[in-house]
Amino acid sequence: MKKPFAITLDPGSALANKTGAWRTERPVYVDRLPPCNRECPAGEDIQGWLYHAESGDYEAAWRHLTRDNPFPAIMGRVCYHTCESVCNRAKLDAAVGINSVEGFLGDEALRRGWQFESPAQESGHHVLVIGAGPSGLSAAYHLRRLGHAVTVLEAGPMPGGMMRFGIPKYRLPRNVLDAEVKRIADMGVTFRYNEKVTQLVEAMRDEKADACFLAIGAHIAKRAYIPAKDSSRILDAVSVLRSMEEGDKPLLGRKVAIYGGGNTAIDVARTARRLGATDAVIVYRRNRESMPAHDFELEEALEEGVMVKWLSTISSADEGELTIEKMELDEAGHPQPTGEFETLAADSLVLALGQDIDMSLLETVPDLTFEEGRVVVDPETMMTGHPGLFAGGDMSAGERNVTVAIGQAKRAARHMDAWLRGANLGPKSEKAVADFDRLNTWYYSDAPKTIRPKLDAARRTSSFDEVQGALTEDTALFEARRCLSCGNCFECDNCYGVCPDNAVIKLGTGQGFQINLDYCKGCGICAAECPCGAIDMVPEES
Repeated sequence: MKKPFAITLDPGSALANKTGAWRTERPVYVDRLPPCNRECPAGEDIQGWLYHAESGDYEAAWRHLTRDNPFPAIMGRVCYHTCESVCNRAKLDAAVGINSVEGFLGDEALRRGWQFESPAQESGHHVLVIGAGPSGLSAAYHLRRLGHAVTVLEAGPMPGGMMRFGIPKYRLPRNVLDAEVKRIADMGVTFRYNEKVTQLVEAMRDEKADACFLAIGAHIAKRAYIPAKDSSRILDAVSVLRSMEEGDKPLLGRKVAIYGGGNTAIDVARTARRLGATDAVIVYRRNRESMPAHDFELEEALEEGVMVKWLSTISSADEGELTIEKMELDEAGHPQPTGEFETLAADSLVLALGQDIDMSLLETVPDLTFEEGRVVVDPETMMTGHPGLFAGGDMSAGERNVTVAIGQAKRAARHMDAWLRGANLGPKSEKAVADFDRLNTWYYSDAPKTIRPKLDAARRTSSFDEVQGALTEDTALFEARRCLSCGNCFECDNCYGVCPDNAVIKLGTGQGFQINLDYCKGCGICAAECPCGAIDMVPEES
């Protein structure tokens, strides 16, 4: 809910009893779930923070947003913004640039030095978080907000996990990452680096932890059997990207082949171009329609001179060249070998075939169940079979991306807090979704979506400067105001103005409206003219 909502007089009141025999329906203000909110993996109240942003109160918008997600500046750069794919505005002209406004708010907070508030009261509980990637950081933030003492143990030398070691700097500048992590540390969260946990039970005992959240990232590269001579240079994508962060840039050569079709393969290919490769060629077994990488990332890579060999697989590697077999799709869409071969010049081959997780620290933990290389958790509470042990991010089921990891950690933190207090949150109530057909879009004028600027393609391959530009204050304000406020009253006063019987009462800014049922005839004009579909006509009670 974006703000205090309009109400209807109690049917049992004196006025409500004077309805008159002419009315068969009465208007009721409703609070529906915007499709963007439902789609957001991080569980943000997108419509709520956009309301503050469109009024120009950016700090209120940032604080509303960070109730759910502590990383708006990061999210404005790396989130795949699936919320925009369901935005009702897209059926009118183009989806609201939710992600671009979020990035603007995050950058504005960094520029102005806005900080998170420390908890008003300490709970007396201590929670251990294993891993300082997006899921672990999100869990630490939410647990600290709830008043718990939090210690984060990270095996690496710096926080961020795959945000640091898997996402290149041209997508996520490290000063942005460091600044948003620092705000969490400033809340009182303790971080300890270069501490790899090998026995979880002992670690919890030594830290006197009342509960634990597992957030170990998938840092072990998957391999593939490719016959290769000793002189062949074969690397894995995780090592290549990690070495970019640790200072020893990989020696890839002038011609680089990348085997795989995910976002990591795209990142390695674009990184290779920035390291001076004249040819960066992605070899992928299927066609473009089947490629798991996001289309906009592929488009940016193609703009930068990355090439793709579709329907191809690597049969063998020799010094300076690869043997490629052409593939074809069968009726089920699966790639099948054709027996046709060609050679591809390559100084190095980078395998980008996915990652696995090191689960060795869980060997002595009882009551755990594993499935497909992940630990099984309750999908609602995120708790494993071991009481007090929760998990999220790469370790649990779900798509492996930053936004999903952040959302899982928030849900886990809420249930960890309840478990520590001996409470049960129970199932979450579901609201009806505000569909496009409920909106009266004739009230909205055309407003083309603001497109964020991009670094010129020619300049991208010569540096690791950030590719995606940001909105200005003016364009962010414009973009926020494109929100249709689907299913929720934003006090436009339409119902007040169109009511022929003066039955709508204004309660004041931020308080909404109420219906004086002593005057309302139930004509339904208010519902018909509500731009955002926030009024229902319901049958009159007998």
